[in-house]
Amino acid sequence: MNNSLYKRLWLIFAQAATLCMALIFVLRVFYPNLLNFREPVVVKQADPASITKPIQSYSNAAKKAMPAVVNIFTSKKQPPSPHQNFLDDPAFRHFFGDQLDELEIPSQPENSLGSGVIVSPQGLILTNNHVIATADAIEVALSDGRKMSATVVGTDPDSDLALIKVDANDLPAITFASSDSLNVGDVVLAIGNPFGVGQTVTQGIVSALGRSHLGINIYENFIQTDASINPGNSGGALIDSEGNLVGINSAIYSRSGGSMGIGFAIPTNLAKQVMEQIVAQGNVTRGWIGIEAQDITPELAESFKLSKTQGALIAGVLRNSPADRAGLRPGDILIAIEGKTVTDSGTMLNLIAALTPNQKATVQIARAGAIVNVTIVIGKRPKPSAALE
Repeated sequence: MNNSLYKRLWLIFAQAATLCMALIFVLRVFYPNLLNFREPVVVKQADPASITKPIQSYSNAAKKAMPAVVNIFTSKKQPPSPHQNFLDDPAFRHFFGDQLDELEIPSQPENSLGSGVIVSPQGLILTNNHVIATADAIEVALSDGRKMSATVVGTDPDSDLALIKVDANDLPAITFASSDSLNVGDVVLAIGNPFGVGQTVTQGIVSALGRSHLGINIYENFIQTDASINPGNSGGALIDSEGNLVGINSAIYSRSGGSMGIGFAIPTNLAKQVMEQIVAQGNVTRGWIGIEAQDITPELAESFKLSKTQGALIAGVLRNSPADRAGLRPGDILIAIEGKTVTDSGTMLNLIAALTPNQKATVQIARAGAIVNVTIVIGKRPKPSAALE
């Protein structure tokens, strides 16, 4: 009797289990999400009220800045033909006379082009030094179609900047903005004369800030952008979405000669400093303390027991230099200059260059595990040497 009851209960259980499994199978086939007991993924949803409507056009910014951007055409005379002395020889002239005139090779000027930015209504124009460095003659084409010759006010090859001037007044000058206000992702526009096709505006974003160690200039603190910059754009304007100048287009990274989405511009804060010194004294004076430095690598940071891989290791000190007189020595690590953090040797170079010669400055160093403040009387950077700062 008991066995019969057990068999009946077992049969009921087996039938119920089979029915449940069949039901689960049907539900999984036709309603796959119904029996999903995994914890749902919670995503962070933006508040619709906080989403700003994207700008549909940058025409106002372009209209504001374009009149202040000029095209620059330079020319350089070629050296005379090596055969010219032979053709000018009086003996050969005596026998061949005017027939030699047909053999003379005239020297044709080499032409190149670039861009520039009007920075004052009195005709001052900021451009790249490499645009006008070898020019024998400079011609500027304004946005209104006027063309006029320009003269060089001053140059600064170390930052690749130059200031030229045209004889005109009441020109449309660009409005400067502080490049320190830029952030990665900000929209920027590049204005120039690429490939000589005429004034062109391209749009992109700020890809990176403070780019250095590129081997382009001695002093590098570039704005990197993906706004198309091509040959002929050099010296042109990089503007923000309000039409204010934030950089001077300077160089591109390219394997083909055209834009690959990596362009570099000199920030306005540096350009303005260089321009003002050229106007005031005809050249640029930079601070100098007489050290050779290198970047802190992870291995050096571990060796010197530093908490961060930043700073500049002093590898050499020039004898009787400001650094030598202040007591700096090889092995010291520069951490800050006048309260500004030194991230690497490029940052150090720019911070020292911005200091005024003959003025005292405080540098913070790490020495033997201790943090020390040292006062240095800043010197003037000597022109012949670019290796020691």
